[in-house]
Amino acid sequence: MSNTTLAYAEDFLQFVNNSPSPFHAVEESKKRLEKAGFIEIKERDSWSELIQPNGKYFFTRNKSALIAFAVGGKFVQGNGVSIVAAHTDSPCLKIKPISKKESSGYLQVGVQTYGGGLWHTWFDRDLSVAGRVMVESEDGNHHSKLVRVEKPILRVPNLAIHLDRTVADKFTFNKEIHLTPVLATSANALNKKVQEKQTGDSVEKHHSVLVELLANELEITGEKIQDFELCLYDTQPSVIGGALDEFIFSPRLDNLMMSHCSINALINSLEEEQSLKEDEGVRMVALFDNEEIGSQSAYGADSHLLEATLRRIQSGKNATAFEESIHKSFLISADMAHAVHPNYSEKHEENHRPAMHKGLVIKVNANQRYATTAATSLAIKVLAKKHGIPLQEFVVRNDMGCGSTVGPILSAKLGMRTIDVGAPQLSMHSIREMCGTEDVKSSIELFVAFFQEYQHLDAKIYVD
Repeated sequence: MSNTTLAYAEDFLQFVNNSPSPFHAVEESKKRLEKAGFIEIKERDSWSELIQPNGKYFFTRNKSALIAFAVGGKFVQGNGVSIVAAHTDSPCLKIKPISKKESSGYLQVGVQTYGGGLWHTWFDRDLSVAGRVMVESEDGNHHSKLVRVEKPILRVPNLAIHLDRTVADKFTFNKEIHLTPVLATSANALNKKVQEKQTGDSVEKHHSVLVELLANELEITGEKIQDFELCLYDTQPSVIGGALDEFIFSPRLDNLMMSHCSINALINSLEEEQSLKEDEGVRMVALFDNEEIGSQSAYGADSHLLEATLRRIQSGKNATAFEESIHKSFLISADMAHAVHPNYSEKHEENHRPAMHKGLVIKVNANQRYATTAATSLAIKVLAKKHGIPLQEFVVRNDMGCGSTVGPILSAKLGMRTIDVGAPQLSMHSIREMCGTEDVKSSIELFVAFFQEYQHLDAKIYVD
């Protein structure tokens, strides 16, 4: 494994370890963009005088979705936009609005299942919480703060095999009853008299032990906490693994790996100043929330978020600039793909078995669960061939279901040419997933080539 490959992988580890919630993933992306000279703008402000050629900008929505873009030096309204889209959310457990529970001498926290997780993998893990807290300040105003409790404070314990001999053959559980994590023992919490330290609505809805932990992290008093959105996460960090350092063992690979690769590729594509100066288009990354639950939210792909952004960039004297631009633009929907499993190889169609270390996977589905077409895959294949970057292809078996991505949603809403790709991984939607270290580097390199060269390539591909 080369030092360069490991450096790419280790940079991703830093990104995912700093991103235990979608809010943190957006914050981590913001930091990288600001370091690279991107300027934060607001959707509520006018962009008419703000957006300029050679400018680099980003904005967030709900602090869980982000769009970043760099405007080419030769851009004029009506020119194309090169977009890589990914998502910041992953299947997880989220704390309920009223989470206070108690059973058999234990304080427990009520949780909701978010997305289609492999929930049995959440048992016997060292869990904590991260997300955002709505806080009342001393002047009476309200704002949100990111919070992350780094020590393990929660656990969903398995039932001993001695009490249920059937679990050795088939593990079943009720998600409402058996997936409730333990926070503390009732006796210990009472001895600490935590209840006396906090007052307010939060303590009525949640155990004061939990409220105090959050307050301590934020260095405020518990009564200042008005509400929160918290994800549970595994405190075990992401690591390089395998005998030859060829694997990444990590939570949230789906889809923080593609989020990381798209942001880094956008930044890397601008390292040569002349590259943007000569560009006639716009380079863009769109990171959406709520993909795991269908994307239908104000900050998901099935909203007006991307369309509104493109219209504002194209606004000007040319009344049809947006419509012209759509047909000069291209979108890469980047979401993780299924690597062939050595113990379940029969689950893959025999000619379509993606492997780690062999590049991004082009995902194809005749029923349009993926947005890839022959024309859109050709464009990416041409770029990959030029730069010696490996690619693979995948279709799901006819007797199996197919996952979803933001690709078909955005392609249908915008009428834009779109391709679905993703790096191959194992254990998708588990609390601990697995992918190849080399695929971080090759993914970023392909996205960089796309940002820098697609507008020139588009002039050479003729598809009516």
